[in-house]
Amino acid sequence: MGSPEGRFHFSIDRGGTFTDVFAQCPGGHVRVLKLLSEDPANYGDAPTEGIRRILEQEGGVLLPRDRPLDTSRIASIRMGTTVATNALLERRGERVALLVTHGFRDLLHIGTQARQDLFDLAVPMPEVLYEEVLEVDERVVLYHREPGAGTPVKGRTGDLLEVQQPVDLGGLRGKLEGLLARGIRSLAVVLMHSYTWAQHEQQVGALARELGFTHVSLSSEAMPMVRIVPRGHTACADAYLTPTIQRYVQGFRHGFQGQLKDVQVLFMRSDGGLAPMDTFSGSRAVLSGPAGGVVGYSATTYRAEGGQPVIGFDMGGTSTDVSRYAGEFEHVFEASTAGITLQAPQLDINTVAAGGGSRLFFRSGLFVVGPESAGAHPGPACYRKGGPVTVTDANLVLGRLLPASFPCIFGPGENQPLSPEASRKALEAVATEINSFLANGPCPASPLSLEEVAMGFVRVANEAMCRPIRALTQARGHDPSAHVLACFGGAGGQHACAIARALGMDTVHIHRHSGLLSALGLALADVVHEAQEPCSLPYAPETFVQLDQRLSRLEEQCVDVLRAQGFPRSQISTENFLHLRYQGTDCALMVSAHQHPATVRSPCSGDFGAAFVERYMREFGFVIPERPVVVDDVRVRGTGRSGLRLEDNPKAQTGPPRVDKMTQCYFEGGYQETPVYLLGELGYGHKLQGPCLIIDSNSTILVEPGCQAEVTETGDIRISVGAEAPSTVGARLDPIQLSIFSHRFMSIAEQMGRILQRTAISTNIKERLDFSCALFGPDGGLVSNAPHIPVHLGAMQETVQFQIQHLGTDLHPGDVLLSNHPSAGGSHLPDLTVITPVRAHPAIWGLGPPMQLNILSTHQVFWPGQTRPVFYVASRGHHADIGGITPGSMPPHSTMLQQEGAVFLSFKLVQGGVFQEEAVTEALRAPGKIPGCSGTRNLHDNLSDLRAQVAANQKGIQLVGELIGQYGLDVVQAYMGHIQANAELAVRDMLRAFGTSRQARGLPLEVSAEDHMDDGSPIRLRVQINLGQVRPQGGAHTGPLGVGSSCSLSPSSQGSAVFDFSGTGPEVFGNLNAPRAITLSALIYCLRCLVGRDIPLNQGCLAPVRLVIPRGSILDPSPEAAVVGGNVLTSQRVVDVILGAFGACAASQGCMNNVTLGNAHMGYYETVAGGAGAGPGWHGRSGVHSHMTNTRITDPEILESRYPVILRRFELRPGSGGRGRFRGGDGVIRELLFREEALLSVLTERRAFRPYGLHGGEPGACGLNLLIRKDGRTVNLGGKTSVSVNPGDVFCLHTPGGGGYGDPEDPPPAPGSPPQALAFPERGSVYEYRRAQEAV
Repeated sequence: MGSPEGRFHFSIDRGGTFTDVFAQCPGGHVRVLKLLSEDPANYGDAPTEGIRRILEQEGGVLLPRDRPLDTSRIASIRMGTTVATNALLERRGERVALLVTHGFRDLLHIGTQARQDLFDLAVPMPEVLYEEVLEVDERVVLYHREPGAGTPVKGRTGDLLEVQQPVDLGGLRGKLEGLLARGIRSLAVVLMHSYTWAQHEQQVGALARELGFTHVSLSSEAMPMVRIVPRGHTACADAYLTPTIQRYVQGFRHGFQGQLKDVQVLFMRSDGGLAPMDTFSGSRAVLSGPAGGVVGYSATTYRAEGGQPVIGFDMGGTSTDVSRYAGEFEHVFEASTAGITLQAPQLDINTVAAGGGSRLFFRSGLFVVGPESAGAHPGPACYRKGGPVTVTDANLVLGRLLPASFPCIFGPGENQPLSPEASRKALEAVATEINSFLANGPCPASPLSLEEVAMGFVRVANEAMCRPIRALTQARGHDPSAHVLACFGGAGGQHACAIARALGMDTVHIHRHSGLLSALGLALADVVHEAQEPCSLPYAPETFVQLDQRLSRLEEQCVDVLRAQGFPRSQISTENFLHLRYQGTDCALMVSAHQHPATVRSPCSGDFGAAFVERYMREFGFVIPERPVVVDDVRVRGTGRSGLRLEDNPKAQTGPPRVDKMTQCYFEGGYQETPVYLLGELGYGHKLQGPCLIIDSNSTILVEPGCQAEVTETGDIRISVGAEAPSTVGARLDPIQLSIFSHRFMSIAEQMGRILQRTAISTNIKERLDFSCALFGPDGGLVSNAPHIPVHLGAMQETVQFQIQHLGTDLHPGDVLLSNHPSAGGSHLPDLTVITPVRAHPAIWGLGPPMQLNILSTHQVFWPGQTRPVFYVASRGHHADIGGITPGSMPPHSTMLQQEGAVFLSFKLVQGGVFQEEAVTEALRAPGKIPGCSGTRNLHDNLSDLRAQVAANQKGIQLVGELIGQYGLDVVQAYMGHIQANAELAVRDMLRAFGTSRQARGLPLEVSAEDHMDDGSPIRLRVQINLGQVRPQGGAHTGPLGVGSSCSLSPSSQGSAVFDFSGTGPEVFGNLNAPRAITLSALIYCLRCLVGRDIPLNQGCLAPVRLVIPRGSILDPSPEAAVVGGNVLTSQRVVDVILGAFGACAASQGCMNNVTLGNAHMGYYETVAGGAGAGPGWHGRSGVHSHMTNTRITDPEILESRYPVILRRFELRPGSGGRGRFRGGDGVIRELLFREEALLSVLTERRAFRPYGLHGGEPGACGLNLLIRKDGRTVNLGGKTSVSVNPGDVFCLHTPGGGGYGDPEDPPPAPGSPPQALAFPERGSVYEYRRAQEAV
């Protein structure tokens, strides 16, 4: 490799902590360099400084920093940069104004209405990027052939549209001039349906540019895809970031003579392609840095390993990026960064907060790694700047990093080496805390050495990084063990062997430039131009010609752009994509036909249909052959091949490898003599037995005991990962193993969820992700639950325990149970729970159609030596319809349970290994025998989803079996008890701290609260805190869970509480009754919120609590009582009362605002946001869901395209939040205009009793449901009703505000928010999946 024209080619990755420079020099050699990204005392720009240093070293001539660099010897500069990401994270972009369709001024503030952190009462949300909003008087709607409709126009998707109101440019001009006068020069223009009708945005953009705005981002150009909310965020990000990037580019240019006029300068985009400097835009730049690494290992490791699928593992200073490559880049087209959802092609790079700089904590008996990070400043403790203890410090203490191999760039003067002493001192403080807990806690144990503590944190960090890798591969139907681990990044080499071993991988591939593979990837990357446009055509023979024409036009566009950049046609290739989905679903896949040539029954561009079916089957396990396929978008990716390739190979071996030095590294069992090799001295064929260290100036590779490293022909390191040496884990509590088991238990529930989502067929489960999967102990106590859907928390435990008591000995291997009855732990009837006892050696036969499920049952024992189940697994899924008096099985006026659908108390869904299809079908149709009711309206989806739930449980059984096989049944059951005891300890600590605080202020240890439902039913609560003393218990004992373990918490009353709901109103004649399981879910949600940090959410949370609920009350109704409203409304009031008793915050809106509309051919259901309550130190968030729901709302453009309504208004309701020193959040106003006759149903609360304020804060405003008839009459619908609506009628929903906190007359808080610990935000498809699950 070299530069044939005798000039330099620079590839530079400017990361958050370090900047890596990879230079291809004249003469065929390579220079690499690593320097700090921020070092203002020595240089202004790291990439420029890196180029200067290499030119100076190569030329032997001093190049002063204050003079522009000569570019005559520079052929090209390629750069990946975090400038855009940092500006987004730190909110340091351009001042921006948003121009949006009238009625939607707060649309991007409301967003999806889901909160990001379920359990943070302050509801922290990223601030919007715009500074001001202008509403544009204009409106375009989809043509509906209503009487009096105007002449339709055709959008670029092919849809017919009606321009109801042209743009009022005259009225807009003055508003824009006002923005200019206030110093705003950048605009984002976001108008309804502009993805298909861009003319209005173009008119607004032309006016703005005419007036002198320097940057105007039109959403129709930034990303022409349906869904105004993510498209609007994308346009705002573009307007916010692009000027910042342009300023950076201009500043970079000024560091060179002639401002790089004759140098090819390319920037890496988020999609893995390079773009010219002048076209590099903000919305395509947020993954500019990490994308280079994916390109790097795809061009090196994948080829070197013969095409075996590769997992990329990029562990840096701040975080770890995980990705996958199997012959083509895996892209996502909508993802969030720093809280902003962007619609743009992005490599699917999953970021987790477990980098070298992740901080280490010990909390309530658990080793915790991250998500807080030390950042680049001050950095880890060893950086000599007073930083906290981190993963890097742990590795340094273990001897896995050698200070001599790092440059002397640390300390205040940035001229010192890493400091092992600082690492040891910082870690000793944590070790002291750990050993104090071990000596004085409920389970006395021997102290841990400093090395054991460090090793524990490293193991916990490894397990945290394994979870997203499992999720990423299993989400698409792949086995992680079938992959090669491509390890890169400065910190990855120390963890690679352990990660691969934990995932069952047998090969780790580490490129010789792994420490700067992102920079190398830039050198190997191609220039890419993409063209995309929306579409709404069916994928059918009659549209194939149109699709080919569209693809051909976009292909020409890509080729023309690349040729204009100097690429000959022979170096240009194109790939065509169609964004396809089954009609009536939201699960669209962007598919390429490059492996599916055209047939007589496909477009000439390729058989996209076959590609879609193949991928759908792989990812989801089934197809829907009878369902039409729809094209959402047409896309072409043009690639200009750069021609830069790695060619130089290192020398072959000339003898045994030279040991540079011997050192001591700590592994399980103690220190071992560890040889150190220099990577630059190793040659092809050298083999190194672990343990050993391989180091160069940019990375350190740890080859663990039992592994063997060899140098490949290309000079890379391939590690064969051997089996881990057997280690004995006893049943006695080990806090390190406790943290690892916590991850393993959660991983079982998460992987069950992935199987359920993949194999289910209904929209509710597959796309809305309205389900939970969980693992339970032999007594039915909850061990782990994923995801954390608030209304499911702890509720399934009641269901499992009911079945154990109800069936007794009538539960056999091969049985699978189905239940949804409220008195059996159910929440409401559509939530069907499938329970399977864990047994040894399960096998499933015949999962294909007709999916007759047979579960092998040849033994009458559940586990060797166990005649009762050793664990249970369960999955709860919301079925869209199970019969009853209304479609959707959520009637607003039900008065008895049978009106709400099919009821299962204890039903054997699988008996003796046979799926009971006939019996369950009969039960699902049974409600049709009740006058006024119907049986299930979608039997096919019910049966398919029940089978998917059984399959998810089987996955859980397999994983539990593997865990028991690894550790033994006694150990796994013991740690089940330990992890429950850990949650118990965290809750006891919180209760004790609350009681102690009240005691110190002379206040009683009893608190109380009362609130009311709108019908006057009181919800009363008294909480008695007990501050008894804990007594360490010697020997084994059976704790409150009934699980024997060698050590557990004392059953004393220390840090306990009685929650007594005596005095709560009686069962009501209606559906606001809440089953006992709902109150348990609300209680465990509140306890988690009050603890204030991550804890295992399991049965242990409730162990310190005695719950008193009077039978026959609204919170424990009779078995026949209607309950659907209790699940969605009464649950919110229970939360208000609990949080009110603790004085945690003012009441939030206390309602889910359930709205249903339908007619003979359509049905729609939504819940709507309101105001969150204020609290000590925060204002309530406006326009957000709170507490027991977190449902995302349908995007306005999707709503109008699929249902006969026009969304006239969706904005905040000013003044509805309660006044206070801290204001309550405002509710929203939502107006729906009906275009067809329909039945409108509302099920709402807080229409009579206002959400309370606290400590002098005023209550929030009540909600209001209005129907404005076409003739102008306005009718107050009340809180709960069903009413027929006609075309032209408008439903106007005013949702409640949140209560205020503190006296409004008290001085307001100082501007700004208190500094928060630095936490690196997660991103990627795994993160988006979890966010979607929690938004239910």
